[in-house]
Amino acid sequence: MNDRDNSSLRNLLKKEKVIVAPGVFSPISAIIAEKTGFKTVYFSGGALSNTLGLPDLGVITLSELSYEVQRITNVIHIPLIIDADTGFGETVNVERTVKQLERIGAAALHIEDQVMPKRCGHLEGKLIVPVEEMVKKLIAANEARNKMLIIARTDARSVEGLDSSIERARIYIKAGADIIFPEALQSEEEFKEFAAKVKAPLLANMTEFGKTPYIAAHRFAELGYKIVIFPMTAFRATLKTCSDVYAELSKKGTQAGILSELMPREEIYNLIDYYKYQQADSVTLNKAKQIILQGKS
Repeated sequence: MNDRDNSSLRNLLKKEKVIVAPGVFSPISAIIAEKTGFKTVYFSGGALSNTLGLPDLGVITLSELSYEVQRITNVIHIPLIIDADTGFGETVNVERTVKQLERIGAAALHIEDQVMPKRCGHLEGKLIVPVEEMVKKLIAANEARNKMLIIARTDARSVEGLDSSIERARIYIKAGADIIFPEALQSEEEFKEFAAKVKAPLLANMTEFGKTPYIAAHRFAELGYKIVIFPMTAFRATLKTCSDVYAELSKKGTQAGILSELMPREEIYNLIDYYKYQQADSVTLNKAKQIILQGKS
């Protein structure tokens, strides 16, 4: 287990005006985010699904998510917020999900009130579960966790309207949610009204190409939000870069014309602390030689 303190996200919520959590999608992307200076990162279910070549329709499993989370928490020291979709089942499944993800280093996770198969929060055709069903899941999550923060996401705005999302949020707080995540609000005015009527730390989703207008993190802070996630930004940029690079190689048969767009070997080595591993290997080799020499004397 790494040396991450899962209570550090609670401390950040107390002292930071706003926490910007960029989306990461692999261990190396998480390392880059941490070394860039971010204090928290976010792992999107959509990014995981798309990385596996699958749609964001709740088709991933807890095992697949756990495997990727473990790989990320092994290489960073800052809090990781996890998208746990609908909790991977009913109440007993939610309990298992919370325990499993906290055990491997997640600082927080969010569960949404959509019907399975869930959809991306910014697409049409969503359905939401009865409020009682979501409350049961939040009670189970609250009782299963140790220090992990529980985030309740409500998709009610797109289904039943803003008033319903506010009413659900208030109930979710009473059920044990630490943070509320209102998905797919459609204007600054809606974000402001939600914050005025829901008394809890709030998370805003600043995704691209969705229902929410582009709002800067500092403005979200002014509107009353403590965490702003950018779940797919780096992932989408990576896909665009991959597409452009493959097109260049297919067309010209050489990478010579795009070297300035590639990260040099030395920078990659510095990211992954290559020379630290090399030095450790040299130290071990010298110790082995000394043991062998002592054995021959």
